[in-house]
Amino acid sequence: MLKSRYPAEEEYPDLSSHNNHKAKVLTPELYEKLRDKATPSGFTLDDIIQTGVDNPGHPFIMTVGRVAGDEESYEVFKELFGPIIEDQHGGYKPSAVPHKTDLNPDHLRGGEDLDPNYVLSSRVRTVRSIRGFCLPPHCSRGECRAIEKLSAEALASLEGDLNGKYYALENITEQEQQQLLDEHFLFDKPVSPLLLASGMAGDWPDGRGIWHDDNKTFLVWITEEDHLRVISMQKGGNTKEVFTRFCTGLPQIETIFKTKNREFMWNSHLGYILTCPSKLGTGLRAGVHIKLPHLGKHVKFGEVLKKLRLQKRGPGGVDMAAVGGVFDISNVDQLAFSEVELVQMVVDGVKLLIEMEKRLALMPAQK
Repeated sequence: MLKSRYPAEEEYPDLSSHNNHKAKVLTPELYEKLRDKATPSGFTLDDIIQTGVDNPGHPFIMTVGRVAGDEESYEVFKELFGPIIEDQHGGYKPSAVPHKTDLNPDHLRGGEDLDPNYVLSSRVRTVRSIRGFCLPPHCSRGECRAIEKLSAEALASLEGDLNGKYYALENITEQEQQQLLDEHFLFDKPVSPLLLASGMAGDWPDGRGIWHDDNKTFLVWITEEDHLRVISMQKGGNTKEVFTRFCTGLPQIETIFKTKNREFMWNSHLGYILTCPSKLGTGLRAGVHIKLPHLGKHVKFGEVLKKLRLQKRGPGGVDMAAVGGVFDISNVDQLAFSEVELVQMVVDGVKLLIEMEKRLALMPAQK
């Protein structure tokens, strides 16, 4: 390795102005210890940390600052990933009990009656990685195409309510593109410096695509930030129905992959293995778009969400502000809780937020 010609102190990145988890953990001593290691596919320490080196982060927003290039990254570089996993996932230690999963919608209490006067839409989504392939930051051109081909064939096997259509991004027509944009189905080429520095946009749009069912309530993105992003969604407040569809479709996809001698990356400690360590475990984000014009302005709104283990975003995404009092409310946790437990947190939390909003609406305006 050419970098080995130079001592570690000359290769160690300048992290003096950085605010990310990588900078908190990566000491000169750890860098020297790990810099000559590589996974079987050739992913190195410098590949892992490059996005965190190129993007110092925000003074008030702690970013992750590292990505995995393959399934083995989390083991070969566990001294680097371990502390970030613990910090990102509520103190989840290497000795933690095995991660649990539960995709039985019958275990969810309620969720079919979230007030549609407040809840505009509901969705449950997750991400999956296919064992035997590198993750998107390290995928070769051929691997990316192979993942797309395998996934498109698997999704074409879905039948009944999950019968649908696949759109390869490189072959999509202008009419199809506009339709998918209007329906908010289409994902764009990454523009975030964090994703670009991670290598997520190589050869775009080669090897990428979108599939959705005929009812347009079940959606799969292929080789976006992870191999597969699976989304169940619909308008209104029936989160139980959304989660039931999710729990029906996702196992069917996994079963089809197994018939092709493929399986999803998973282990008993970290759950589902994904590109970013912040998504490990279930990889699940359940949420609603909800109108909270009064509560959303309250000084303690953030404190309430924190106690409910929920987070807020704008309806247009993580970097967008709320519009007209509408927020995207979703779970914070992903590891150490099952899928049912996470959706339950959202259902119970949203019910409480609606009650608080109703009471605030009855209070006289403050002068």
